[in-house]
Amino acid sequence: MKILKSVYTIILLVCCNLSYAQYTDVINSNRPGKSQSAFSVGTKVLQFEAGPSFIREERTPAPRNETSGFSVDFAVRYGFFLEQLEFITEGSYRSDTRTTFTGFTTEEKRSNFSALAFGAKYLVFDPYKKAADEKPNLRSWKANHSFRWKSLIPAVSVYLGANFDTSDNPFTDAGIEGISPRVAIATQHNFNGGWVFVTNIITDRIGTDQSGFSYILTLTHSFNPQWVIFGETQGVKSDFYADNLIRFGGAYLWGKNLQLDTALTFNTKDTPSVLNITLGASYRLDFHKDKLKKEADIDNGQSVENTKKRKDREDNPKRKKRKNKNDDTDEEDAKPKKQQRESEDFDN
Repeated sequence: MKILKSVYTIILLVCCNLSYAQYTDVINSNRPGKSQSAFSVGTKVLQFEAGPSFIREERTPAPRNETSGFSVDFAVRYGFFLEQLEFITEGSYRSDTRTTFTGFTTEEKRSNFSALAFGAKYLVFDPYKKAADEKPNLRSWKANHSFRWKSLIPAVSVYLGANFDTSDNPFTDAGIEGISPRVAIATQHNFNGGWVFVTNIITDRIGTDQSGFSYILTLTHSFNPQWVIFGETQGVKSDFYADNLIRFGGAYLWGKNLQLDTALTFNTKDTPSVLNITLGASYRLDFHKDKLKKEADIDNGQSVENTKKRKDREDNPKRKKRKNKNDDTDEEDAKPKKQQRESEDFDN
């Protein structure tokens, strides 16, 4: 039992250490939450994340209205040049119908991008890099799974991007048009037991009439390598819109490159009340080449090449002929000339 327990501990710690690296053997998606993790997808990894949301909103105070429709959130992530760097194109396309109840009923059909941005995220601090080199304590399961104070130090990344807004967009403030900056900071804590805590602080549409501040707090827990659940709170504050959203959901890993997810979003106010149901998926094209593995492959290639050269020399016919000739030489002929002369003098 002690041997099995030690083997289990080693496997678990290795899996945890892999999750702290930039690149992971299985897909690492930001869905189904709205926050971004501090880590990138890894170099030469192209990842797609998307999913539709079914929208239901109701405003009770006058003017009372109801909104129903759908939106599609999407993100394309690509790791390039450095393990710590990734480029992100993300947005949300929304189509709905808003019905207003006043003296008479009116309907307004709306469709456009409620958000569209392009940017880059860079990991500036990774406290888990050294932890990956730590050896597990084979004598204590508790020591390997107990709380560690250094886990309170998060990984930190910064995001710089730009929003793209079109004129006459019903989902943005009137007059918002063109390109505006977007800046964010993402932190991530990885705790023992499969718990991960992510914080995002975002300043959006800087310098416009809809400039705003938002935060996202996400807590994730993995029961096993396939199933993950999460809880999230998101606060939005601007002159155009303010809200506090609560989000719950889960994800299922279907193969190392495919993840399926679902989530439920709601709030606690009536101006308007929000209820969204989300289904989605994440898929990656993995062309990543680990640096250490690449060096090992080069060494193995050189070793194979040297072995081939040595075999070619051994199979050389001229070399075999010389070897066979030496084998047929008499023992007396094989002696050095000096020993041969001494032997002749002795015989005489």
